[in-house]
Amino acid sequence: MDNLAKAHESEKNNYDYEKIASSNEFKGLMSAKKKFLIPTVIFFMVFYFTLPILTSFTTILNKPAIGAITWTWLYAFAQFIMTWTLCMIYVRKAARFDQSADDIIENHKGQGDQSL
Repeated sequence: MDNLAKAHESEKNNYDYEKIASSNEFKGLMSAKKKFLIPTVIFFMVFYFTLPILTSFTTILNKPAIGAITWTWLYAFAQFIMTWTLCMIYVRKAARFDQSADDIIENHKGQGDQSL
């Protein structure tokens, strides 16, 4: 049993997370995530809060769009579509970010503290 524990410990990968965080690869990954997330969140918040603002302070969306259906209903339905679309886009981008993070960690494999 003692040999199994030692074998498992020797297989364990040690990473120097400070070195990884200071690497150009990791900084590039974080920059790419910020370039995607910040505009996406701003767009979502503006699109989301525009409906209550327009319905509370204006009558622009009260006009009929299709028969008795007003623009308010179409805008509210568009929010569902926008949310689903942003979720699908985020899932795809997050998979790429995760793969990049795995690649960065793999590149730094075994460069951590070996004294454990």
